[in-house]
Amino acid sequence: MTIYKKVTIALLTMILSFSACALTLDQAMNSLSQAKAKGLVGEQADGYLGIVNSEGNAGEIAQLINQARKQQYQKVSAETNVPLNEVEKRAGSKAQEKTPAGQYIKQQGQWQKK
Repeated sequence: MTIYKKVTIALLTMILSFSACALTLDQAMNSLSQAKAKGLVGEQADGYLGIVNSEGNAGEIAQLINQARKQQYQKVSAETNVPLNEVEKRAGSKAQEKTPAGQYIKQQGQWQKK
């Protein structure tokens, strides 16, 4: 086997292993409650998740869910003719209000346990 073939096989193996490790949105949604309970992610006033502690796949969970939230906020904004930033702020306020005690919310730039 030539060096070129060995390198190609090694690269393909790495690429496939990265995609196998990636979360889907459904997996992120299923992991959200546990990530919040562990203090890995929390609710921000802007309507999106923030990373409190970057352990495990907290960043990936936040990224996937934030992408889905943004799509939903854009849809609501278009349907209601309310500016996107206002929809985001309202959603953030509601999410922080609904956050159970012991989980994190970000207020005035600081993470706080509710």
